Amino acid sequence: MHAVPRFAAHLAKRQHISQAGALDLIAQYGTTQGIVDDLVVAQLAVDEGVPASTDRMLITAGCQEALHLCVTELCRQPSDVVLVRNPAYIGITGVADSHGIAITPFNRGGRADAEALAETLDALNAAGQRARLLYLVPDFDNPTGTVLPYDQREAIMALCAAHGILILEDNPYGLFAFEAERVPTMRALDSHGCVIYLGTYSKTLCPGLRVGFVLLPPTLFGSAAAAGALHQALIRRKSFGTLNTSQVTQAIVGGVLIEHGGSLASLIEAPRALYRRNRDRMLECLAHELGDMTPQIHWNVPAGGFFLVVTLPFVFAAEEAACCARECGVLVMPLCFFAIDGSCRQQVRLAYSNVATDRIAEGIARFARFVRHRLHAGNGLRQLAPSLPP
Repeated sequence: MHAVPRFAAHLAKRQHISQAGALDLIAQYGTTQGIVDDLVVAQLAVDEGVPASTDRMLITAGCQEALHLCVTELCRQPSDVVLVRNPAYIGITGVADSHGIAITPFNRGGRADAEALAETLDALNAAGQRARLLYLVPDFDNPTGTVLPYDQREAIMALCAAHGILILEDNPYGLFAFEAERVPTMRALDSHGCVIYLGTYSKTLCPGLRVGFVLLPPTLFGSAAAAGALHQALIRRKSFGTLNTSQVTQAIVGGVLIEHGGSLASLIEAPRALYRRNRDRMLECLAHELGDMTPQIHWNVPAGGFFLVVTLPFVFAAEEAACCARECGVLVMPLCFFAIDGSCRQQVRLAYSNVATDRIAEGIARFARFVRHRLHAGNGLRQLAPSLPP
């Protein structure tokens, strides 16, 4: 692997040491802030139009650590609440729950996101609670695959700024847009100093690297001192946890970025094309297998990312998922697993990213078989006969 020595040459120049010294340094414990911050800052500017500087950057052991650091540092009072758009990625709900931090969902219910959020904030204020953070995946959300529109991004930032709420913008899927035109990130649009940008190289390079980052805005609600203090607090909190992100895996990321001119664009062309083919194939198969049952059964058409959602005319929860897997040999994810309030009980998340294109037709056929039997059987989950082989 040439990535590590390539990064070592970069590090040697940056720190005015020999390349052998840089290689030795990479193998040691390192600075908590990270050693690839300059390259990550440059990559974000090129690929995502995100303004960044190293004095607001912290390299983390994947995005999950970034979430953990931000939530535990910023929600330290009993009245602090993390807001999420319902349904939500289980990583954020898991972090909050493991630390006894309250989570409150806001549900659109046919309304604009900002309107639903404002209503939720009014209810929290009336209950004497304080919304401290809002967690969002604006681009190709997990689990829904949806994109937060431009006007809603602006409206939500203005609302959060007025209430002193920081936004955690998690963007693992943004580069996997299937169309040329993309909505700017909230971080790129942020004029209030309220957006903390979280990212990872797990989806774009390799999940096993476990390299992510936290990027703070230049100011927090206009205060550079507050932003600097939070940056130092996050570094300190990480230093008592993981100490530092593996410098070997950082060096791999750094070497790959250097090799490709500081950009991931050429590296993600092939996987993005694969995901688009897989999405298209899944949509074709859904139309073939269940198209005669629309609008009773329907699904969204994601413009990127990894997931789409099918809406069914019956409850699909844990028992139904187990039956579908056991009797039809296909595993799908009930959307209610991601819902904070027990809602979304008639929706299913389908993932098209980590599957061979030629297996999608069989998977959707098996899922459709379960759906048709369930509709025919009515209430109750009787065994399907004959069972399909796994």
